[in-house]
Amino acid sequence: MAQRAITAILLVGAMGLAACSNSARFGNGAGAGGAGGYGMGGDAQNPNSPAYFQTAIGDRVLFPIDQSSLTAEARTTLDGQASWMNTNTGYSATIEGHADEQGTREYNLALGARRANSVQEYLISRGVAGHRLDTVSYGKERPLEICSEEACYAKNRRAVTVLRAGAGS
Repeated sequence: MAQRAITAILLVGAMGLAACSNSARFGNGAGAGGAGGYGMGGDAQNPNSPAYFQTAIGDRVLFPIDQSSLTAEARTTLDGQASWMNTNTGYSATIEGHADEQGTREYNLALGARRANSVQEYLISRGVAGHRLDTVSYGKERPLEICSEEACYAKNRRAVTVLRAGAGS
């Protein structure tokens, strides 16, 4: 009986580790549907595909420490996103706001929300219909990198535009 219990525990542990082995689960947008959601990637060479949006245009922008204002580089990426979305009106998007691990959970959720809203407002100012965009904040709960160094923090201070089929309601 004890042998079965040990075997069952080891099996459950191995399955748990296997479930956590997708290191890109949040890094490439795939954790929340990816650029285009599950099974919507398409051909990265096709300028109308979500895969092209993610790889050629870029699905994320980065922010300075404790800020939600857009950098010049972020605006350039978002101009590309707006152009793509205005051409491909069959897609809507959720903009995910993220923060680094510094600060409280509550502070980082609020900061992530401000970052997502900043991106949403910019895309709307570039002609993307507001009903096609929604926002969510994950604060510091979905880091790309986990370490206590600025290089990791910088990658986690971001907003990610996650496409989905359908123009929204």
